[in-house]
Amino acid sequence: MQGSKMKGKIINVAGPVVKAKGMKGAKMYDLVKVGEEKLIGEIIELKEDRATIQVYEDTTGLKPGDDVINTGMPLAVELAPGLLTSIYDGIQRPLPDIMKKTGDFITRGVEAYPIDRKKKWEFVPSVKKNDKVTRGDILGVVKETPIAEHRVMLPLEIEKGVITSIEEGKFTIEDTIAMVKVNGKEEEIKMLQKWPVRQARPYKEKLPPILPLITGQRVFDTFFPIAKGGTAAIPGGFGTGKTVSQHQLARWSDADIVIYIGCGERGNEMTEVLRDFPKLKDPKTGHPLMERTILIANTSNMPVAAREASIYTGITLAEYYRDMGYSVALMADSTSRWAEALREISGRLEEMPGEEGYPAYLASRLAQFYERSGRVVVLSSGKREGSISVIGAVSPPGGDFSEPVTQNTLRIVKVFWALDSDLADRRHFPSVNWLRSYSLYLERVKEWWEENVGKDWLKLRNEAMALLQKEEELQEIIRLVGPDALPPADRVILEGARVIREDFLQQNAYHEVDTFCPYKKQYEMLRIMIKFYHLMKEAIEKVPFEKLKELKSSEAIARMATIPNEEWEEKFESIEKNMEKEFKELIKQ
Repeated sequence: MQGSKMKGKIINVAGPVVKAKGMKGAKMYDLVKVGEEKLIGEIIELKEDRATIQVYEDTTGLKPGDDVINTGMPLAVELAPGLLTSIYDGIQRPLPDIMKKTGDFITRGVEAYPIDRKKKWEFVPSVKKNDKVTRGDILGVVKETPIAEHRVMLPLEIEKGVITSIEEGKFTIEDTIAMVKVNGKEEEIKMLQKWPVRQARPYKEKLPPILPLITGQRVFDTFFPIAKGGTAAIPGGFGTGKTVSQHQLARWSDADIVIYIGCGERGNEMTEVLRDFPKLKDPKTGHPLMERTILIANTSNMPVAAREASIYTGITLAEYYRDMGYSVALMADSTSRWAEALREISGRLEEMPGEEGYPAYLASRLAQFYERSGRVVVLSSGKREGSISVIGAVSPPGGDFSEPVTQNTLRIVKVFWALDSDLADRRHFPSVNWLRSYSLYLERVKEWWEENVGKDWLKLRNEAMALLQKEEELQEIIRLVGPDALPPADRVILEGARVIREDFLQQNAYHEVDTFCPYKKQYEMLRIMIKFYHLMKEAIEKVPFEKLKELKSSEAIARMATIPNEEWEEKFESIEKNMEKEFKELIKQ
């Protein structure tokens, strides 16, 4: 496909969608360069020699007759040391490098390598000459950042081979680090590899999601847990705290690598992420969190088509780190704006619209994205495990959960953290509605919690949920007659539910201690709160309810969340002892 064969001509321009003729020999999803400025685009439809292209940049000024050059390659990402700490746009162009070239506003057609070609990395081989290797095997390691080791793997295109030479030392990503004999032919191995974004990277087998992804957020870990390799959605209207929840998950979840995709989020929200993330400290190592993070920023004021690509760029980078044996947490903020990009492009293609104007294939596109998550045994000669947990924020217009993006996401994901405007208005954060949310991983992760934390973990969690449900049932009566008219036993239920609601489910993301709650501390907090409720139930038969309201124990319980993490064990012990003593004295009176 050389010379004139690769060139077509534009015949029509409609926003980001361009139609070209003379594209014989082109394939679906081929990358093309459009117009004089060589704007990057991708073929999304082919009819005879006519191609429909979605262009990932502003198409102002393109006109019929302009050239379209087909590269013959699909849209792919570059994979090599240097990805971590990077900030990319939706098609893996490095934003800081582009800023140096063009200033604060990205000019069209600007090109920059996603990964630095000049930087030298210290490569330490893990295999030696004459070793047999199969695809996915680790050939050596590079210290990518002070807290992350980059494992250079045999490319997946090479089924198996024998190492004929391998070097230790400092190399750029384009230098040859090893030679492998494949079917009698020598192949050069470099640290730089490429992978098409729309093609999922293969693995050996999928494992059951039985290990929890610990986030340090009580409402997520204890009430609606997500497993490593699991999928979750955070839908919520404007101002309910989706972005802060995702920041908390990115910052505190016990994943090795974090990939944060701002696909269509407002520019100012993404600016906050870009400003705050480099300052955040990784709780495990004390190093900057950016040293194990990749940010992909494709805000609502950037080209619509690139928003769609940004999701695939992010998940492909996640699969690459999963193949190294890492646990990856991927945040997509927000899939609604990504779906809106699909809707806009579908409209320009004059496709038959589905519900609310979204394309008929919305559900299958969402499923294709979420099903690339999972805990797997990766391709290699050993039994290396890796996982990708996908957490997608959904922004339903007006907080309406019955709209197509929320409903289709609900059918796919296993955890649903429904954010509630009423709770947000009452300043209850995270504003997760405990009556609408659910997790299908509860039974799966139960074993881990019972082995590592407490035998009665699920029993306590279910009892707390039952209390909150009873409180909701009593609210109807309270609206009619007021709380004072309720029998004492029901008032104890309300008090028990209030303690769980205010002192357990509420968590302050900006408090230096409460921002992260270790899983053992979560369990002990809940156990003491449920014990407090049981003691009140016993006491109410002998003392009036007013006396229970004067207990000092409830004040101590309210302070549990903010007890520093290195001191909580002994302080919780004394809170429990004082609580038992106070109830004994109360009943004696």
